[in-house]
Formats: sequence, structure tokens, C-alpha cells
Amino acid sequence: MASADYDVGELKRRMQGAIASLKQELSGLRTGRASAHLLDPIQVEAYGQTMPLNQVATVNVPQPRMISVQVWDRSMVNAVEKAIMAANLGLTPSSEGQVIHLRIPELNEDRRKELVKVAHKYAETAKVSVRHVRRDGLDALKKMEKDHQIGQDDQKRLEAEVQKVTDQAIADVDQMVATKEKEIMTV
Repeated sequence: MASADYDVGELKRRMQGAIASLKQELSGLRTGRASAHLLDPIQVEAYGQTMPLNQVATVNVPQPRMISVQVWDRSMVNAVEKAIMAANLGLTPSSEGQVIHLRIPELNEDRRKELVKVAHKYAETAKVSVRHVRRDGLDALKKMEKDHQIGQDDQKRLEAEVQKVTDQAIADVDQMVATKEKEIMTV
């Protein structure tokens, strides 16, 4: 097996998976402004199974501090309200027929700082995932060199590539969390 068989792109794809996961987690953090993504993690007990909220209702943001949930089936309104309350997002649903309104309360300074800490915790988890991918890649290179599948020069060159991809992924994570922190603190 030659060095051409070693796929740094595969490591990059795995690192992007960690970044995508972080993006999903950050989108669920409340910033004081209404966002339809705030309700993405909510699962509703519907028709004998658990399904995502967006499969039983339409989520809109008619005002900066208001989310409206248009439930498609009138019989599901109570189940959706119950799921929103159970999600523990600090939102209180009020319904008018098949429409549930969620008012987004102002965030106080302490709550904002708490949310920033949570965002940093998510970022650290993503960085650890990226580093695990890097370790896997470097271990594979060492094994290939030990088994005489690649030379030391190729190993060093590929290790540098792996490190470059890792550094870029870590920079992306830092950028995402900095953007989210700014969003949380300036509302």
C-alpha cells in the first residue's frame, strides 16, 4: 500500500462531522431572540411513536421575541405543548386553537454567562472529537510505517497534512463558539 492509499480527506470528513454536531448543539442555545431552530431537539409523542416537532407542526418566527407553532392535527396540540414543556427550554406555551405561541423572555446577565459556559463546553467536546480523529489518523500512519507500507518521509509529510486539517477544524470550532458567544451577549 502506497501513501496515495492513505486518505486525509476521510479524516477531514470525520472532523467535519464533529463540527456539524457542534453547530446543531449551538443552534439549540437560546440567545434571547426567537429562532425556529430552538425547537429542533423537541420530540413529540404522536400516533403511538416519538417524532420530531417539525413532522407534526410548522414553526414560524413572526416577531423577534415570539415563536409560533402551527400544529397540523388539532388532536396533537396538547401533546406538542407537553413536549415543549418537557424540553425544559424555559418557554411557556399558550395556545389559540391549533397555534401555540411561545414568548421568548429577556435573558439576564447571569443566564447569558451560563449559556456562554454551555457553548464553550459544547466546543470543548467538539475539539476532543477532532483530536480523537487526529489520533486515529496518526496511529494509522505509524502502523503503516512500521509495517513498511510507507516510508518515513511519507509518514512525516502525511502527519503534517493531518495536523494542518486538525488545526483548521479547531479554528472552525473556535470561530463558531466566538460567534455564538457574541450573539448571546449582545441581544
